[in-house]
Amino acid sequence: MESLGKEKDLDGNTVYQGIAVYGNKGSTDQHAYVQQLREGIPNFFATLIEVLKDREGPSVDVEPGVTAGDYLSGLLQGTRRALFENHRDSITITVPEVTPKMVGALIALYERAVSIYAFMVNINAYHQPGVEAGKKAAADVLELQNKVIGVLSKAEAPLSLTDIADKAEAAERIENIYKIVRHLDANGRSVKIEGDPSEPANLKVSAR
Repeated sequence: MESLGKEKDLDGNTVYQGIAVYGNKGSTDQHAYVQQLREGIPNFFATLIEVLKDREGPSVDVEPGVTAGDYLSGLLQGTRRALFENHRDSITITVPEVTPKMVGALIALYERAVSIYAFMVNINAYHQPGVEAGKKAAADVLELQNKVIGVLSKAEAPLSLTDIADKAEAAERIENIYKIVRHLDANGRSVKIEGDPSEPANLKVSAR
């Protein structure tokens, strides 16, 4: 998703490309997703990864003659059939067993699939301004947190959120300041809140 989610293509056109990817393992996915996939909006394809070898050594029977691996195999085949019966697309990749080499091969396969898809829809899979924007915004919040702690450490009396914002020269960021002091207070760090946190306008904040 981080590679294919793009607003612009290589020609500068607004295209809003992207694929939402969800995944898990075994019966967890079968329970969580298949109702939506089989009967919800048909705007997806599913990839099932089948592992032939269950484990090293003998498997314990969950019931007479049936192991946990048998159940997983049955759920995979049943899920594929349930999707097919309602005209939902899926593909199955079969691997002999789970090993470091096989996991690496699957990762490499999907890395290449991302590159090919990006080429087909004319986007740059390796330019990620959205990821960068999130990291910059997070760094900005942490910088504001340091300013808030500095303001409170010098205050002689508890301050309102508005007072803190003014002294930190961040008048337009009262919501950020509220979330910062609430987080610090909840974790017993640097800040103490007086008042009902559900009424931000009436809070008083001081250094611990």
